[in-house]
Amino acid sequence: MRILKLLAAFAAALAVPAAAQGPAMRAPSPVAAGQHGPVVAAPLTKADVDSWLDGFVPYAIDQADIAGAVVVVVKDGHVLTERGFGYANVASRTRVDPATTMFRPGSTSKLFTWTAVMQQVQAGKLNLDRDINDYLDFKIPPAFGKPITLRNLMTHTGGFEETGKYLVVFAPDQPAPLDVVLKRWVPKRIYAPGSMPAYSNYGAALAGYIVQRVSGERFDAYVQHHIFDVLGMKHATFAQPLPPQYAANMATGYRQASIKPDGYEMVSLSPAGSLAASGDDMGKFMIAHLQSGGALLSPQTAALMHAQGSTPIPGVPGMALGFYHEDRNGLDIIGHAGDLNFFHSDLHLYLGKGVGLFVSFNSLGAQGAAHVVRQRLFDDFTDRYFPGNAPQLATQPTAHVHGLALSGHYISSRVSQTNFLRALNLLGGTTVALNSDDTITVAALTDTASVPKRWREVAPWQWQEVGGSDRLGALVRDGRVAMFAPAAFAPIIEFVPAPWAMNAGWIVPVAGIALVVLLLTAMSWPIVALTRRSYNYKSALGGRDLRLHCASRLTAWAILAVYAGWLGLVLVMTTAANAFDGRLDGWIRALQVVLVLGIVGTILTVWNAATVVARPGRHWLVSGWTVLLALSALFMIWLALDVRLLTAGLNY
Repeated sequence: MRILKLLAAFAAALAVPAAAQGPAMRAPSPVAAGQHGPVVAAPLTKADVDSWLDGFVPYAIDQADIAGAVVVVVKDGHVLTERGFGYANVASRTRVDPATTMFRPGSTSKLFTWTAVMQQVQAGKLNLDRDINDYLDFKIPPAFGKPITLRNLMTHTGGFEETGKYLVVFAPDQPAPLDVVLKRWVPKRIYAPGSMPAYSNYGAALAGYIVQRVSGERFDAYVQHHIFDVLGMKHATFAQPLPPQYAANMATGYRQASIKPDGYEMVSLSPAGSLAASGDDMGKFMIAHLQSGGALLSPQTAALMHAQGSTPIPGVPGMALGFYHEDRNGLDIIGHAGDLNFFHSDLHLYLGKGVGLFVSFNSLGAQGAAHVVRQRLFDDFTDRYFPGNAPQLATQPTAHVHGLALSGHYISSRVSQTNFLRALNLLGGTTVALNSDDTITVAALTDTASVPKRWREVAPWQWQEVGGSDRLGALVRDGRVAMFAPAAFAPIIEFVPAPWAMNAGWIVPVAGIALVVLLLTAMSWPIVALTRRSYNYKSALGGRDLRLHCASRLTAWAILAVYAGWLGLVLVMTTAANAFDGRLDGWIRALQVVLVLGIVGTILTVWNAATVVARPGRHWLVSGWTVLLALSALFMIWLALDVRLLTAGLNY
């Protein structure tokens, strides 16, 4: 079980740079918890918000081992309150100042990139529905007979596979120019444009580069001149490494407040997440969007950007252009989350209310607590100041049939196909099960106690969280479930049915048996040899038969070494923030050499099994084990090749 948990942690580590990729931990709303009648909203005043924050944030970050936080609330074109909690730097005991302390909003940076795109659309230099190759000085290879458009990039439906290498680096000389990073490797297109939400940092960076191309300004300079300067954002920059004038204001990032920091994270795909900004400056950006674009966009352009234009799953909030919808309690809410290794942030705009909420933490916290704390803050803020009276819906008569149809194994739509990250398709999957009361549970969707939530069908292919406020929907095509997701997920990633080669339901147990067979074979070889030597016993095998026997045992060791080696790399990748800067390439190549030896050895192992079975007089147990060993080696080699542990290049 520990190995599986480590592999799951690896999957989570790779997902960090994207926004809102994990299941949200929602607190039950008063109505969902069983209270009836109208719910009275608390007054949205500075005094009330400050009092509420003081009762929530200091305790939460202290218990979670989070160093510091900033919270900003804007209302009707003004900052209602902006609060700093805890420490910007633990060692120096520097407190968080919401006006000047700079945090790293991670993927929330994309909102500035998308705003820049819409500025150029408004200026007539960009067309949302034109082939992006028309704006680039290199070509995105053709696929699926359809071009990728800016609208696809802004809704994360460009169809690119997941990437990880060089996304976050630490050495000041490592961030290459944006065009160099983008041209180094174009990720494979695995979905037809517009067909499947699959979050893409590469796609967002492409959009930023297109702004750079049509504007004639380096991307970070463009944002500085056309957004930061326009709004008076004095403590904000996309530049990397961090310019010296901001060093004194930059909050230090931590895994946990009690652990020594690692350094300043730099995002190679800079338009996707390299922003550093104070809470006060993020407030100015929120106000501009809440005022129909303010000084940044025309009201018509802002309305186009904010409108729900793509709804992958009916009944579940969809995607705007760059923003994703988080609608609840009868409100239009758009936002974006952002995560680096150490900084974790959320931005929410309550469009009809003129209210914005921004929160950022400079620590992941114990057991990833920052994700839970920020979700609870958003949930509680929404239910406190904009409560809803959700109707109590009856369970559908189709609950059993539809629950049964939804049951099975699923993987994330955000996947890789051409490199070892493909293993995350298998390891990061989930299962849906139908319960005896016709509710369903999704293994990956748990509450704050890590207990799977239960879901009750309240409309065709729509489920309500039992005892909570979340919704879950499924898209059905030709009578089969094509995808599903909870409303708490942004509409940028879906669960899709696992193909047979990625179905953990059968692969994991078979792999477990195969590894046991290989391990027993590998361990028995030296034990038998030592036993024979102690009794001065000479094996009856000789010549080719002996060589094949030895080769089969060496093959067991080689395959075990490959998987043990990858487990070691997983441990490094989950604990070292800079593990994806290319430093592990040598180890990956070494493991691939061992894998090639394992492939050759597997051929010899199969040959050995055929020889043993054909040899007269061999005991059935010996023949059976030899065949089982050959089958185990074949399976583990197939699995290694299928999850791309052997590749010609080292792009991932």
